[in-house]
Amino acid sequence: MSLPGRNPHKGDGPNLASIEVMRNQSELFRSECTRLILETDKACKRMQDDDNKRLDQRIRDIQFLKKELELKLEEVIVEIDVLIVLQSRVMKALEACNEPLRVTVLCLEERMKRHPSDRLHDEVDRELLKERELIEGVPSLLQRVVEQITEQIRLNRSVKYLLEQDLKEKFEAQCIDNSCALMTTHSLDNLQKSTNAENVLPSFTVTPKQWENISDINITKAEQQMINSQSLRALVESLLEQTVADMQKQVEATTSAFQLNVQEIKTAKSHMEDQLSKILSEFASQQRIKEDLQVAVTENNHFLSLAQARLALRRKRPGKEQCHDPAQSQLLAEIQQLTAHANKLHEAVAQSEKEQRGLVRCQLELQENIEIKASTLYIDELIKMPLCEASKYQK
Repeated sequence: MSLPGRNPHKGDGPNLASIEVMRNQSELFRSECTRLILETDKACKRMQDDDNKRLDQRIRDIQFLKKELELKLEEVIVEIDVLIVLQSRVMKALEACNEPLRVTVLCLEERMKRHPSDRLHDEVDRELLKERELIEGVPSLLQRVVEQITEQIRLNRSVKYLLEQDLKEKFEAQCIDNSCALMTTHSLDNLQKSTNAENVLPSFTVTPKQWENISDINITKAEQQMINSQSLRALVESLLEQTVADMQKQVEATTSAFQLNVQEIKTAKSHMEDQLSKILSEFASQQRIKEDLQVAVTENNHFLSLAQARLALRRKRPGKEQCHDPAQSQLLAEIQQLTAHANKLHEAVAQSEKEQRGLVRCQLELQENIEIKASTLYIDELIKMPLCEASKYQK
């Protein structure tokens, strides 16, 4: 029996109005979530596109500066090589001054051996004295030039190092930015796995302007040293040309006329030259056998290291397994034999070096004597013809 005044269909059931409101709110929330997802995805793609554009621009900037640095580095390397060649020329010119001076002094002494009646302070003596004075002043001048070239080479190598370091860092930065440009969300997991094990280096933040200025400063330094280097080369070339011209002019003004018998000296010189050729050949052969011995030493050391490593590893066996078995005995014997072979090889290398030193002493002795004979012949021929003709100084 139902109570009067009460609808049985509106009893204690669910509040349909509240449920409708809740459903509508849920639909609105889903719509908002969908909008948020689309907006987030669009923003992510836009930001990724911006990242890629900025990375591409950065890579182009790095490539531009790298090209500038590479061109400047190539110029510096070429300039260093040119300076080294020039330095070698100056040093050869410096060494070449010794013999003409000695010859000039000997010529003066030879002329003093003349008969007293002919021992006049004539024009030849006056020109020889001028030549000696001129040649004596050249070595100190050329030595200063060598020191200046050495210092300039050092400065050029310094800026070369700066450019190389800058290029190295630019290359590393470009590789990193290239990797960043190629990176995707799919490659992120692998990247995280690889980077977790790496040590993170401290970061130094510089502004783009400071970053660009670093390379500009290095390029400016290189350009300044290039200017200094080229100016020095021009000065040295002019100095060498002027020195050669002065010496040649003075030599052409000096003459002498004496005839000496040189056949015996030439024969002795020729014999020593033959011996020197044989010594040089034997030295080369000795050098080859020494290199073969050193290769044998290296290979023997490799086998010895292997045997020692095996022995050391076997010593890590558990206590009860530390058995002096045949393998252990073989390793000990092998180490002993290889050590003996190494000692013999080292002794052979030492003996080879001793033989080489002996050959070098013979070579130096022969070269010294050949030079003495050549100098004697040079003096003899010099006295009987115009002193130090132009081709000799040009050489």
